[in-house]
Amino acid sequence: MKQSERKRLQILEAAQQLFAQHGAQNTSMDLIAKHAEVSKRTIYNHFETKELLLYNVLEHMMLQVDQGDIYQYRPDVSIAKQLQEIALREVNLLTSESFIKVARVTFIELLQDSTLAAHFNNSKVGCMRYLETFLADAVANNALYIEHQAFAAQQFLYQLKSFIFYPRLYGFDLTNTEETDFIVEQSVALFMARYGTEQRAQD
Repeated sequence: MKQSERKRLQILEAAQQLFAQHGAQNTSMDLIAKHAEVSKRTIYNHFETKELLLYNVLEHMMLQVDQGDIYQYRPDVSIAKQLQEIALREVNLLTSESFIKVARVTFIELLQDSTLAAHFNNSKVGCMRYLETFLADAVANNALYIEHQAFAAQQFLYQLKSFIFYPRLYGFDLTNTEETDFIVEQSVALFMARYGTEQRAQD
């Protein structure tokens, strides 16, 4: 690794630690320079502003998050079983330490920086990288009936976030494995009750 690349990495790792502890707004470039053992000028050579540094820190942190493989629709497997598998994968992501760290660094900054909020709102993370395509394929195979697939994908994800991710982010007691399995099961059941073709045929 070249010296320039090594110094950039030192800056990112120092800023990541400090942003997690104090928030970006309360962390000075002088403090980052001290912890990274570089000059402030070196920081600005790599990152013109603190905002740009924050963006790069968050991207650096996301590279450490295991988002799993892209899940593709399988017509030979029940749609409920596939949705349950997607939900379990998403729970593993949402409760991972690496993802929680990113969320904690991001959360306060999103309230203060509308540009950052817009950036992350447009980012595809976890199951949102493939869920709309998965749902479209399921609809095409008559396994689901969904008119607005983007909305349905968000609905599916937010159900999991509400019960599993946000409580952990805020430091509340964590759900155990049995509770997690129950939440996943009920979230899939609710989704199938709304969008399943079998349920629609009965109605």
